[in-house]
Amino acid sequence: MKLEELAGKCGQWLKGSGPESDIVISTRIRLARNLADFPFVRRASDDEKVQIVKMLRGRIAKLPQWEQTAFWDVEELEELDRQFLVERQLMSRELADSDGDRAVVIDPQERFSLMINEEDHLRIQVICSGLDLESAWEQINALDDALESKLSYAFHEQFGYLTACPTNVGTGLRVSVMLHLPALVITREIEKVFRSLQKINVAVRGLYGEGSQFMGDFYQISNQVTLGRSEQELMDTVREVVPRIVEYERRARFFLLKESEQDLHDEVSRAFGILCTAKKISSEETLHYLSKVRMGVNLGLIRSVDILTINKLFVHTQPAHIQKLRGKHLSVADRNIERASYLQSHLTPKRDSEEG
Repeated sequence: MKLEELAGKCGQWLKGSGPESDIVISTRIRLARNLADFPFVRRASDDEKVQIVKMLRGRIAKLPQWEQTAFWDVEELEELDRQFLVERQLMSRELADSDGDRAVVIDPQERFSLMINEEDHLRIQVICSGLDLESAWEQINALDDALESKLSYAFHEQFGYLTACPTNVGTGLRVSVMLHLPALVITREIEKVFRSLQKINVAVRGLYGEGSQFMGDFYQISNQVTLGRSEQELMDTVREVVPRIVEYERRARFFLLKESEQDLHDEVSRAFGILCTAKKISSEETLHYLSKVRMGVNLGLIRSVDILTINKLFVHTQPAHIQKLRGKHLSVADRNIERASYLQSHLTPKRDSEEG
């Protein structure tokens, strides 16, 4: 599998087929694991990092369920390719920017990936469409069991799985749900929601996780601490919180439709019109307008485009994706022109049939 093949496709988690997918984009579960026979990554020498990657590559190759996966040495990837995998949610910014031998293993359907020598020796992640905690947990639990059958993890009887960051010690579990909350932003209720989440130790992050900006009205909700809590307790926290946020967003959308449908329809239509006619457009502008259009599609205000297309455009119009799709490096100005052309090619053919 080549990265160019991924560029033209849409991962399973983007297809909008999961539960509550009008508001919940994806459910991601990540497990942090370390090997018993090596120091943590930040304490490991360059030679030890090489040994970790080599050993894990050999062990993973022996797992039947991993036969179709692609293994990439991150150090050998060009900067553009690293950024592409970050935009694709398959690799963290930390892994892309760090030094030393490190790797990423990816399922062709993008259902799971494995990062080697990020903050921990192993970061296993599974991504599902919509709010699908049970399916995500079943998948990652099976992957973890398969890996543990070939590896010796760093584990303490009292503390659980040992990790580089103290907040991950215990289960090493991070449950993260990505939500699209444009109505809460428009009604200025989003800050109130954030404040309530902070009181119950639930973290709110941007589109690309920790340290990233809030863009396109996307927010990632996840547990903060794992020590002293079981996998089930951590899952239950997210399971209880996310449906409430989904309900708040639905109420906000209903309020906007009831109180100012004409204004909302106008705002959504203007956003759609800009995306269809702009001759050049930045990635930030694109996310801003796509967010409004996505809400408009879900509310029936725009019917000439489907959610799968909009979801795909959120990813495919990012800087590295535009360049991979065009097959060459582009300046910022050229990217803005290419992005506008790409948007038109996906949105304008059906525009004549738009209702309203």
